[in-house]
Amino acid sequence: MDISVVIPLYNEAESLQELIAWIKRVMDDHRFSYEIILIDDGSTDESWMIIEGLKAMNPRITAVKFRRNYGKSAALNVGFAATQGDVVVTMDADLQDSPDEIPELYRKIIHEDFDLISGWKQQRHDPISKTIPTKLFNAVTRGVSGINNLHDFNCGLKAYKKDVVKSIEVYGEMHRYIPVIAKWAGFRRIDEQVVQHYPRKYGKTKFGAGRFIKGFLDLLSIFFVGKFAKRPMHFFGTMGVLSFLAGFVIAVWLIAEKLISIANQSPYRNVTDQPLFFFALVAIIIGTQLFLTGFIAELVSRNSVDRNNYQIEKVI
Repeated sequence: MDISVVIPLYNEAESLQELIAWIKRVMDDHRFSYEIILIDDGSTDESWMIIEGLKAMNPRITAVKFRRNYGKSAALNVGFAATQGDVVVTMDADLQDSPDEIPELYRKIIHEDFDLISGWKQQRHDPISKTIPTKLFNAVTRGVSGINNLHDFNCGLKAYKKDVVKSIEVYGEMHRYIPVIAKWAGFRRIDEQVVQHYPRKYGKTKFGAGRFIKGFLDLLSIFFVGKFAKRPMHFFGTMGVLSFLAGFVIAVWLIAEKLISIANQSPYRNVTDQPLFFFALVAIIIGTQLFLTGFIAELVSRNSVDRNNYQIEKVI
């Protein structure tokens, strides 16, 4: 199979028929063998009923319905597991992403041997309350990840080699940073393609302001897991040893200062009367705790067996 198109959706009943017809037209025009995987993330409108109707008319459609809303990352993770195509394309269901971009995305993956192509909505049709924070997060992500050739990490329209989606795990709000996850997994041939971004035709955005805080926390999580998942002691142990040594050196210096003063019969203060002593004590305690945390983290697998288990209501 040439292409798997993965579409996460939540309350997009109005756009589904138009989107599927558009994808079918593009695929047929270019004679691609393909499948469309729809992940209904607990929609409360008529999305699933429409999906069932579309499935009856197009056997290339596969659909999964979550029992409740888990988020876009969960939907993508389940969709990735179901793909069979050599190239996997993800896109949003709101008609802001154009299926006409798919042939060029496919060409770059297959003929230019890229691992991942991320769309770049160079001209966006979003409110300023969304575009400015997005620019900030993209800049921070470039700095943290070292992927300096991407302008838009969070664009829903992306293309992947099959090996990429089968090698990564997406959870939380980490769909925003899939290029970073892919890079940490060893896929470094990452590029972008300028794509057309259309104004939202139906409904309203499903993401509120809280996504920026969650996204930033997930970026920190990705950075830590990517660097220290297999060696947490290197992080916690280093920080613990430095903190312990700083406290220990301060304590020894205070005690030595007192002993020297006694030997010289000079006035002195008791060690416990000096505020610096308590800073040293806290540093020693924190250092010990960090070291123990690193040791425990070495014993505990970071992958919970339930991390990506979701209640699935229906599969067609």
